[in-house]
Amino acid sequence: MPRVVPSQIIEFIDAEFPFARTRKRYNVDIQYKGRVSALLQLADQLPEELIRMDSTDYNRFVLSVSTIRSTLSLEPWISRGHLAPRYDRELGDAISDLRSCIAPLDDQQISEATTSLAFIEDAPLRESIRGDIAFADQAFGGGEWKAATVLAGAVAEALLLWAITAKSTEAKVKAAARSASVRNSSADPNNWGLDEYIKVARALDLIKDNTAKQAALAKDFRNLIHPGRSARLKEVCDRGTALSALAAVELIVRDLS
Repeated sequence: MPRVVPSQIIEFIDAEFPFARTRKRYNVDIQYKGRVSALLQLADQLPEELIRMDSTDYNRFVLSVSTIRSTLSLEPWISRGHLAPRYDRELGDAISDLRSCIAPLDDQQISEATTSLAFIEDAPLRESIRGDIAFADQAFGGGEWKAATVLAGAVAEALLLWAITAKSTEAKVKAAARSASVRNSSADPNNWGLDEYIKVARALDLIKDNTAKQAALAKDFRNLIHPGRSARLKEVCDRGTALSALAAVELIVRDLS
């Protein structure tokens, strides 16, 4: 089942209930039942970690969803009794409230548990890496093992590249590359891969030995994204490879902190 995100719900509301964007009063009658049911299903599938609201907005969110759900099952609304126009109006208001509560939410939520990476002073880079960590965590939580493995490997690369270029001089980096027997002929770390980053970072004593070993595992697993290698080795990304890659990221962050 595809992951439902806030922007998807907003897109649906704006297409099916355009009045909600401007909060124009609108009576949503029985002809909208199918669309209202679909909206309720989307709201129910919104991941809890993305519902980041203060208590006031959360109360409005719960009330709007509850109003939609109860209206759909109300006999007076379905049979179009004398109270139906009132329920039509309340349903329209509930949809507008739902939109206003969801609109500010991000599709990708960096949880409080995700490391702050405060040691990286470059704010855009820091937030970009934090976003990738959050995505890797979300992919793992959703059982998307390949995505979690590959994203975590990319994060490891980004962190080690930053550390090598930010914490060491060019001369030290070149000397470390020689001592680590780096095979890549390029003198520019930006042209290296995870293998080179691990070796040089270890030679510069930026990461510990056990971290380097764990990162090397992440490197091998990340390479499974290539179909030929995966088929040749008869290995696939699974929960174990994802855990291994995420563990490498945690250890790298620990050492760089």
